Amino acid sequence: MIDKKAVLHIPCSSYAFASSESDLCLRLRAARGNLTQCDVYCADRAVEYGPARFIEFPMRLVAQDECFDYFEARFETPFSRVCYYFRLADAEDWIYYYGGFFSRELADFTLEGRNIDNRSEYFNYPVILRSELAQTPDWLKEARVYNIFPDSFATERHSIYRSHPDGRLGGTLRGVIQNLDHIEELGCNCLYLNPIFHARSYHAYDTIDYLHVDARFGTDDDLRELVKCAHERGIRVILDGVFNHSGRGFFAFQDVLKRGGDSPYRSWFYRMPEHPDMHGGENGRPNYACFAYVAEMPKLNTANPEVQTYFAKVGRDWVEEFGIDGWRLDVANEVAKEFWRVFRREVKAAKPDCVLIGEVWENAQDWLRYDLFDSTMNYDFRRHCRDFFAMERIDAAGFDARVTDMRMRYADAYWRSQLNLLDSHDVSRFLSLCGGDLRKMRLAVLFQMLFPGAPSIYYGDEMDMEGVAENEFRRPMAWGQQSQLYEHYRQAMLLRIKAAPQTAEYRTLRSEPGSRLYAFELKNSGASTVVYLNAGEAPVEVSLPGNAEIALRHQLDGCTLGAYGYAAAVVREA
Repeated sequence: MIDKKAVLHIPCSSYAFASSESDLCLRLRAARGNLTQCDVYCADRAVEYGPARFIEFPMRLVAQDECFDYFEARFETPFSRVCYYFRLADAEDWIYYYGGFFSRELADFTLEGRNIDNRSEYFNYPVILRSELAQTPDWLKEARVYNIFPDSFATERHSIYRSHPDGRLGGTLRGVIQNLDHIEELGCNCLYLNPIFHARSYHAYDTIDYLHVDARFGTDDDLRELVKCAHERGIRVILDGVFNHSGRGFFAFQDVLKRGGDSPYRSWFYRMPEHPDMHGGENGRPNYACFAYVAEMPKLNTANPEVQTYFAKVGRDWVEEFGIDGWRLDVANEVAKEFWRVFRREVKAAKPDCVLIGEVWENAQDWLRYDLFDSTMNYDFRRHCRDFFAMERIDAAGFDARVTDMRMRYADAYWRSQLNLLDSHDVSRFLSLCGGDLRKMRLAVLFQMLFPGAPSIYYGDEMDMEGVAENEFRRPMAWGQQSQLYEHYRQAMLLRIKAAPQTAEYRTLRSEPGSRLYAFELKNSGASTVVYLNAGEAPVEVSLPGNAEIALRHQLDGCTLGAYGYAAAVVREA
């Protein structure tokens, strides 16, 4: 019997999207193991005469999780306005599914000898518009990102010390310039800097002046030189933009503090009373809206067109004047969507392939679309790797279910452009989550490097750095420390370049319940990369193809993969 309760299709979503004006992808979810066949039938919903003529496209089973199967059809559509329905079959029965309902009859029927064409009753993709395609800059899918917390990285070559009276640890932009070779040799081709604009706090998330580099980190010209030197090495540069809130010293907020309700900037801030008081609210909190109740960070009214215009110009100026390649956008999910639309239009007008990466810690379906962001910080990736590799809370089947969710949640362009991180300036170091076990860390790193998306390395992870509390995971870069992970990172990134996960078909090979072995394949035209990860103490048997060329290995003895071992191999088509 077909399990109708499990069947799901959502038009104009990650279940139905166009990657070009002629390429359409349609997906359907069903109960795991329930359907034996699933086909989709498509027609021109705007054909002028006669009934719609449907073309059949077989659907493939492309992914599974613990509860569901996911079927998919990708095809070149001969028309831009599409109506469609599904035919579902199990071992004993079949049924049509369209318009959100099930039926043994199609919507077209005859009345008094005449055909009644009811195309609107089917599922519909109203029109494929060039301006609304699910597309992201190609370079982001190939990016290998190095994330620097500026205060903590370097003052000069392979060294960090306090160089400015207002600096906490002393990192500078010139220190980054003098260590670009470290980033390049590691294999990274993109640099993401946490905030560098004038601010009060060492972390610089309380911006005072959005138009200039903070003197602690250097000068505007230092940033120009950094971007120039990075570009000469083929390294792109992404800056961190804090537009949900400002710092206390921001000129608009200072005017409100002085003039209260008479300030023309009062409307620039969210829920700002006539008489703002940093400690006059409940429990001694400010009586105005802030970021997380922090009085030093008043929340901006991002629905205000004046605010949108001001910060869109900020975003565009740094692209035009300094040549940056993208923005990572702080607290993106607390900002009005229209703000981001205005911001995106300005920035993309200056540089069409400038990327916008939102800080969204949860499901980002509402934020990844043609008029908002190209990517988000994939904290789900970190959580799933933590639970499988580091803390062993879930088995291979549970891990694969979560990987499937990451793949099926978004349209192709967006899941392949996610910023996949193991840690950041906001969370404990992943090696600490592993209890310092380098074997677990190596497995997670290899998966991170080969999973589609843009892997992001937080400075010092490659130097075996650990840290649980903020002052630990933001501590000075471990220059001169003997590293056991650096070469592993480098080799994994070299394999990533060969495996090309940004274009590959991803397929799970092994993920049995109760098992600690997870295996997957990245299939490209002419060759595939197969990867086996044993995230447990017990040895496991693996079956590498006979023509496999081993690229990376640890604890592999014949067909036996030992404790926390891995094997990655390239298999070329005959």
